Amino acid sequence: MQIDDEMEVVLRQRAKVVLRQRARALRNTIPPGAIAERSRRIVATLGERLQALGARSVALFDPIEGRNEVDLRALDVSLRARDVRVAYPSIDPETRVMTFRFVADPAALVDLGLGFREPPRGEHEASSLDVIVVPALQLDPRGHRIGYGAGYYDRTLPKFAPPAVAIGVCFDFQLVADVPALDHDARVGEVVTDAKHLVATMP
Repeated sequence: MQIDDEMEVVLRQRAKVVLRQRARALRNTIPPGAIAERSRRIVATLGERLQALGARSVALFDPIEGRNEVDLRALDVSLRARDVRVAYPSIDPETRVMTFRFVADPAALVDLGLGFREPPRGEHEASSLDVIVVPALQLDPRGHRIGYGAGYYDRTLPKFAPPAVAIGVCFDFQLVADVPALDHDARVGEVVTDAKHLVATMP
C-alpha cells in the first residue's frame, strides 16, 4: 500500500506519542543516584564544550522535580564562576510563546504555574545567545529530538539558532538510531550524553 505525505505525517505523529510515553516510563525507572552520576558526566562534557566554544551567554533548563531530567545545576554554578550569563526558558502565560530570560541567581527561579521553575516575568529577555542547552526524552545522531510534546523548543530555537549553537542533552540510553521527525521539528546541532558527544549529521 502506498503511503501519501499526509498519512506519513499522521503515522510519524502517532509514533512520537508512543515513543514519548515509553521514553518517560524508562527514564522513571532509573534510581536517583544513577541520574545524579549520569548528570555529572553530562555537566563535565558540556563544561568543556562551552569553554571550547567561548560561550559568554548560555541558556540552560531547570530539572523538573520527579521527572528524572538531566540535572544541570552544577553547570550553572561553574558558568557563573567564569562570568558567563545564564538564561532559562520563560513562557508567556497568555500566548504560550517561549523565550529565554537571564537570571542573576538561579534561586530566583519560580514555578509560575506550568510545572517547572522559570525566571520571574520582569527579568531581562535574551535577544541573542551563544549556546542553548535543550532537554529531550530521546535524541538521534541527526539532532532530531522528542520532547514533551508542547513544541516550545521547536518554535523558539529557529529564532536563536543559528547563530546560537543548540546542544541537546539526554542520558545515553535515550540516544536512539532514528527519531520520526516532522517538517516543523527543530534540530539541535550537537548531542551530549553521559557517554558521548556528537556533532549532528545532516539528514
